[in-house]
Formats: sequence, structure tokens, C-alpha cells
Amino acid sequence: MSRIRKLTEATINRIAAGEVIERPAAAARELVENALDAGATRLRIAIDGGGIDRIEVTDDGIGMSATELELAVQRHATSKLSDETLVHIASLGFRGEALPSIGAAARLQITSRPHDNLSSDGHAHQIRLEGGVLSPVRPAPGPTGTRVEMRDLFFATPARRKFLKSPRAEADALEAAITRLAIAAPHVAFALEIDGRTIFDLPAQQDQARVAALLGSDCRLPIAGVRGELSVSGFIAPPGITKATAAAQILVVNGRPVTDPVLRTALRVATRDGVAAGRFAIAALFLTVPFEDVDVNVHPAKAELRFRAPDAIRGLVISAVRAALSGGAGAIAPSASFATGIPQPLSATSAPLSPAARRTTLPNALSVARFGQLDDAATNPYDPHSQATPPWPSRSGLDLNAQPAARRLETVATPVSDHPLGAAVAQVLDTYILAVAADGALILVDQHAAHERLTQESLRDQYLAGSVRSQALLLPEVVELPQSAVARLIDQATSLSQLGLEIEGFGPGALLVRAMPAVLGNPQAAPLLRDVADELAEQDETTSLEARLDAVIARLACHGSIRAGRRLAQAEMDALLRQMERTPRAATCSHGRPTFLRLTQAELEKMFGRRG
Repeated sequence: MSRIRKLTEATINRIAAGEVIERPAAAARELVENALDAGATRLRIAIDGGGIDRIEVTDDGIGMSATELELAVQRHATSKLSDETLVHIASLGFRGEALPSIGAAARLQITSRPHDNLSSDGHAHQIRLEGGVLSPVRPAPGPTGTRVEMRDLFFATPARRKFLKSPRAEADALEAAITRLAIAAPHVAFALEIDGRTIFDLPAQQDQARVAALLGSDCRLPIAGVRGELSVSGFIAPPGITKATAAAQILVVNGRPVTDPVLRTALRVATRDGVAAGRFAIAALFLTVPFEDVDVNVHPAKAELRFRAPDAIRGLVISAVRAALSGGAGAIAPSASFATGIPQPLSATSAPLSPAARRTTLPNALSVARFGQLDDAATNPYDPHSQATPPWPSRSGLDLNAQPAARRLETVATPVSDHPLGAAVAQVLDTYILAVAADGALILVDQHAAHERLTQESLRDQYLAGSVRSQALLLPEVVELPQSAVARLIDQATSLSQLGLEIEGFGPGALLVRAMPAVLGNPQAAPLLRDVADELAEQDETTSLEARLDAVIARLACHGSIRAGRRLAQAEMDALLRQMERTPRAATCSHGRPTFLRLTQAELEKMFGRRG
């Protein structure tokens, strides 16, 4: 007797179902894609128990006749694939696997009525498929369109059901999948209901309105780019507004939401100058590619693609996203959500603040409110070199004799609408510039972070123009470093010379510095070279030369920037604000942190409890 036997049809179907329907979110995605392919203009999705207990998708699409219903639940039966060479796939679905796979793993009921009354009696019809067992088609009441109801997912394969997550986690994954589809099809009205609660109910909209409704109004900077037959559009949030995961990165190719690694990598590269490490940009990208240049038949989930020209697509996305983020600071102002740590108004029932909480909130508010002229740095309790104890509040109360931590300017220019960052009115803690815009908004600028970005962009522009202007040292300086650091720097001496940093070996464990980038002013050579060597050590051999030079430029910029604790004249403050408005990516520093915060009148009133 042969040890090899052929599996039963039911077992084959259940195995195949596990590839297509790995969790409720996948089932919901397949059902919604079917509805979109059917020309639906409105979709309603309702789920219970994380989609494990029930998923119902109702659409107003073209519907199906009784004969079509019978075919729809058979494996590899589809109305969408006109090109059997799989070269020109314009629909979201094409495999003919979704409905039979769901019916093999769950209890499936489909009620449909076609628009053109193809059914012989003009009524809707219904079909059931439970654990692979098919019931005959029968007449049923129903409006034009299709209603698909799935219950008891994986009841026929209990082993698979054990590996599902909690209903809450499955509901979150399902909501994310429907959100991606809703953004990919803004021309279709979408409603999502989870356990009887409406998550969103959106009419047919323009792209920007749909993105704002589902990703937030901060995702507003337009993206546009064309390269031959390729085009990309979409919207992205300012660099400082980020998420801890990539869940808010919606990638759509020819109307299909995907999680393609080529596009994710391109987006990460395009935003790395402005997004902090470990954070992710908020963006919606819509890519249009000739159908014959993209292969969607890579995985049953159809979430990954294979491009004929991935380098061209990667380059288009990177250039378009960078162009969207290249506006000056005033053009991509961060929202007040950056203002973490700003004290919220206390209600009458609020618990009193702990001493630790008072230390982190009250002094800042008091310092901003009490403008005045600081005494000499030797007696300034906020000076970083002072030995005095900062007057933080304690259990005994505030020190009312403390020196004010803001320096009011004698004359203040009138802010004009042409200057989004307004006019400087004070310097707080010798670190933050306080300005007021023409519309009354309050602007807080971190002078070091802002100047670091300006210096970095100046260095980058000079490098791209040919070479960075260098300033020869009157007397070459000898810098002693570990031999490993010296070796790394010598290996990159040619590249560093293009950045205006001219070095040469000077015996074991030492370097001779002959010139430094002129834009840095007069930084100390030893700490600068140590930082550059550390940066080069963090880059592995696979890192591109461009990426290495970008990282080095960022390190150089940090050493040539205005330091926190340095007093600035009014002219210097205003000049910094004007340069920020003109400089690309000036809303964040090279580490991805915000360089300024903008607080509108409405936001200030909300913080003080003046409005809800």
C-alpha cells in the first residue's frame, strides 16, 4: 500500500484558506476588495468579537445573479481576470480564492441582487457555505447590491483559531486594514462599525479630505512627482509630527493598499533627515505605475509587489517626499502637540501636584511670565556654570526672590504677515527665543536646534555645489585620538576634504588638522574629530557614501551651531527667525526634534481652560 495519498477536497480547501485568510482582518479586506471591484459607491462594514464572531460587508455594487452566486463560491472562479497572462491586472482581486476560502474556514452567507435584474424572477438570492459544505441557492429579500456575512471564523479548523489574538487586538488589525482601503478609495463612502460602535462614517471625498479624516489634519503637506509613466501623489505630516510605528504610513499602488518594502524603505530614506530615530513619518502615498510594470501576484495577501524598475520608483518617491518637506519653517509649522509637559488646567477635583510634578511644570510658566533683565552670569541661578541652586519650588513654596529667567528686549519690531515666525520679544533661559507672529500666535524657538539645522543645510548646499568652503588654520592643530579612530578618519580623508575638513596623519595616534569648514566658525578641533570618528564607526560597510557624508555633515553642523545658554542680540534673534523661514527642513533639527513650537490663541485658551 502506498504511503502517499491524495488529500481530500475539504482538507485542500482548508489548507488553502489558511494562506488567504490568516486572521479576521484578511477576511474583511478580501470582502471589501470584492465590493470595490463590484463598483460600490457606499460600503458598510460591521464586526463583532474582533471579526471572529461576525463580519458583515454590505455594498451597493452591481450584485450577482443566482447563477453567478453559485460560481462565486467555487475555487478559482472570478469575473475580474480578463488577461490570463497576469500582465495587466487592474482589479484588487483576481485569484478567485477569497469567498471559497472564507467558506471553508467559517460560516458564510451571501445575499445579492443585480442592478439589471439578471435573476429570472427579479429578486435577490442567497447562498450559504459552512466549513466547505455548500447549500443550494434560494430566493431571499434584499436590496440591489450584495451583503456578505461571515460568522465563527475557523470553527472548522479549531487549531487555527487557537492562534488568533484577543478580540481587541484582532479588531485593531481589522480597523487598520479597512482604514487603508478607505484611504485608497476616497471616492467611495465608507462606514465601519465595531461591536455596535461607529468608528467612522465618511462620505465620498477628495483625497486630502479622506486622508485628514483618517490620519489627522496634520497630514497636509502635498506630495507630487512625475517621472516618465510613473507618478506619485499624496500627503505627509511635518517632520516633527511622527508615530512610534509605521501604522500611519499608507502606501497605495494603482489603487491597491500595500506594505511593500521598496516603498517603505524609500519613505524612510526620504524622511531620515527630519524624523528622529525610532519614529515614523505620517504619510499617504498614491503611486501610479503601468500595470505591466508591476507584479501583484507575489503573495496570496497581495500586499507585496514586484516592480520592473524598483530603482526608478524608489528615486521618484524619495525626491517627491523630500520636495514636500523642503519648505521653510513657517511653511510646515508643527502643531501644539509638540508641547509635551505643558501643564493642563486643574479642575476642582484634581489631586494636588507632587513635588516632582511641580518641579517640571511651574518654573517654566513663571519664567515666561516674569520678563526682566538677568543679572551677571555669575549670579544667575539658571546659568549652567553657576554654582547656585536653581530656584525650583519645594514643599515650602516658591522662592519669590528668584531671578527672572527671561530677558525682555528693549525694542520689539511689529510682526508682519510675511514672517510666519514673527518678531522676537524675549530670550528665555538664554536658550529659547520667544516670538509673536502677526496673527498673535506664540512662537518658541530652540536656538541651538534651529541653528544646527541651518548650518547643516548650508554645509549640504555647498557640498552639492561642488565643495565646502574651508578656512585654513593659521597654525595647523595636532589632535591625539585612539589609533582606531585615526585610521577611520584617514580612510575617509578624501571625502572629509570635500566637506572642508582637511586632515593628515601625524604619527601613531595623532592627526594634523590644516583646515576646517568656514561655516562652522571657530570650533575646537579635538571634540569635532572625535565626534566625526564616532559617527563613522556607527556606519557599517554597506552604508552608502552619501549616507555617510550626510551623517558627518550633521555632526559638523552640531559643532558650528549656537549653543544653549548663549545670549543673543535682538538682531541675531530676528535674523535666525528669517533664515529659518527660508531654509528647507528647518522645522526639525538633524536629530528629528522640533526646532520651534507654535501656540495659537485657541490652543492657549484651551490650555488655560477658557474653551473646551
